Amino acid sequence: MLIGKRKLVRALGYIAAGAVVSGACQTHLYAQQYPSKPIRFVSPFAPGGGNDVISRTVAAKLSENVKQQVIVDNRAGANGIVGTEIAARSAPDGYTIVLIPSGHTVNASLYRKLPFDAIRDFTPITLVGSSPLVLVVHPSLPVKTVKELVYFAQARPGEITFSSAGIGSSGHLAGALFDTLTGTKLLHVPYKGNSLALTDLIGGQVVLNFATSASVMAHVRAGRLRALATTGASRSPSLPDLPTIAESGVKDYETGLWYAFVGPAGIPKEIVQRLNAELVAAIKSPEVHKRLVSVGVDPSPGTPDELAKLMANDLKRWAGVIARIGLKPQ
Repeated sequence: MLIGKRKLVRALGYIAAGAVVSGACQTHLYAQQYPSKPIRFVSPFAPGGGNDVISRTVAAKLSENVKQQVIVDNRAGANGIVGTEIAARSAPDGYTIVLIPSGHTVNASLYRKLPFDAIRDFTPITLVGSSPLVLVVHPSLPVKTVKELVYFAQARPGEITFSSAGIGSSGHLAGALFDTLTGTKLLHVPYKGNSLALTDLIGGQVVLNFATSASVMAHVRAGRLRALATTGASRSPSLPDLPTIAESGVKDYETGLWYAFVGPAGIPKEIVQRLNAELVAAIKSPEVHKRLVSVGVDPSPGTPDELAKLMANDLKRWAGVIARIGLKPQ
C-alpha cells in the first residue's frame, strides 16, 4: 500500500512538472508567433493632440516592421483616465497597449479614487521620449527673460495671469512650481482644454502659459508670443537656443512631459521583450525620430526596468509637489 502511494505521489509530481514545462513551452511558442493579429494602441486623448500624433507616428512604423496592422484607438476623457482604464482592463496578451503621458503619475495624487493603480496595474514597456514645456508670455508683458519676469511678478502679486488646460494639468503644475520656487503669486486661470487657454493667451486676456513646444512655437516665430525658457533639467535638443528656467536663475526648477508605452499587468516577459525591441527600433528609425523632434519630443526609448523606475520616482515627486502647493485631491 505504501509503495502504491509513493508511486501515485511520484506520478502526480511528473504530471505537475510536465504541466509547468508545457505551459512554459506554450508561452515561448506564443512569443515566437507574436504578433499574429492587429495590435491596438489606445491613445487616451482626443485626435490631433500630442499623444495622438506620437501614437500614430510610432504605429505606422511598427506596423511596417512587424507586418501587422497597428490600430490607434482614441479614448479621451477624464484627463486620460478613461482610455488608460480600458488598457488596464484588457487581456495581458500584448495586443492592447496604451501611450501614457507623465500626467499618469500625477493623477494618482489628484484623484481620490482612480479605477486602477498607476503602478501595479500596468506592465512598463518603453519610454518614448520627453518634452519640456515652454514658458511663453504675451508680447504686451514687458519682460524678455525669466529674471525680469520674476521681478515683475513679485512686484505685482496676484496680478499676472497664467492660463492652463485645467486644474492639475501639466501647465498648472509648472506654474505652481514656479510660484513655489520664486515667491511669486501668479493668478491661475484654468480652461477646459489647451486650445482655449492658448487662444486667450494670444488674444491677451491672459499673459503667461507653460505649454508644449508643438502648440506654441509657430506662434512664437510669428511674433504672437514670446518664449522665455524651457522647463527641463537641460536645454532641449529641439530648442537649443532657449535657456532652461533653472539656468535662468530659478534653482531646482525642473518639470515637463514624457510619453511611454505600457500594457496591462501580467503580460508575459517574452512578449514584453519583443514589444520593447520592436518599439525601440521604430522610435529610433530616422523617419520617426525626425517626426518626434518636429513636434517637440526628444526621443529616448529604453528598457522596461528604466521606465518602471521613472514611473515610481515621478509618482513620489509629484505627490510631494501637489501636497506642497496645497492642491486637494478631487
